[in-house]
Amino acid sequence: MTALRVVSYNIHKGRSALLSRESLNALRLELYGLRPDLLFLQEVQGRNEKASRFDAQHESLGAALHMSVAYGRNAIRDQTDHGNALLSRFKIISYENQDISDHRMEQRGLLHATVDIGGREVHCFVVHLGLFAGGRSRQITALIERIQRLVPEGDPILIAGDFNDWGDRLAPHFVQQLGLYEVFSHAPRTHGGEVPKLRDSMRRMANVLRGVPNAFEALDRTRQLGMSGSAYCPLPPPRTFPAVFPFLRLDRIYQRGFAVRSARVLRGREWAKLSDHSPLLTELELP
Repeated sequence: MTALRVVSYNIHKGRSALLSRESLNALRLELYGLRPDLLFLQEVQGRNEKASRFDAQHESLGAALHMSVAYGRNAIRDQTDHGNALLSRFKIISYENQDISDHRMEQRGLLHATVDIGGREVHCFVVHLGLFAGGRSRQITALIERIQRLVPEGDPILIAGDFNDWGDRLAPHFVQQLGLYEVFSHAPRTHGGEVPKLRDSMRRMANVLRGVPNAFEALDRTRQLGMSGSAYCPLPPPRTFPAVFPFLRLDRIYQRGFAVRSARVLRGREWAKLSDHSPLLTELELP
């Protein structure tokens, strides 16, 4: 069994969200301290001919963290470009960036990398979906079609990134068609990054006093996702945006074939200085 630390983070092109200052040096140190095995990054600047300190951020982070790198260029300008990146402590066997742009105003890509973890192929997808609901639905359809076409049934999958899906409407597609689950749905409740509602706590306590067996576990089971699409009722994903005062649920990590040890949002003043998103960290086990 292989234990993995997986991070998903929209790094805002290495600029602080609070003062729009360079944050890449501090970002390197913070990410190094997390000891990630797989790092799913969005808004990574691959080229900047105007300011060299922002150039090739995926290569700079990969070198600092001693990780292999795959980069998918999406938003292309005259002197700059940015996109998604996967950093891995394991060998990246292959990768491809698929254009899933829905219209000219938003250039979006789907980075698909295959990683060798202990002799098993794990399919990793880094995504940053569009701002409009219709476009996101079409982009998810493209993602599902790619997985059904290229990923053997039963192979482990990780999909992580900025989904811009604040209403959490896309998750049932993953459950029904691919058997993928968001990591916070299966993580211990105390690591979910959310404070339990008072009414839920009172309901549990009342059941305990009435002698209901396993009362503390029962409510979580009913609120977590079922195995069929019709029973899908997960705990909500965490709030990650804006990092200084998170209230929108934009970032996700979905998995298939793993056991979830823990999942949490990294919050606090230091993280809020680095980007406009809070990063996600999950600990997984690959049987």
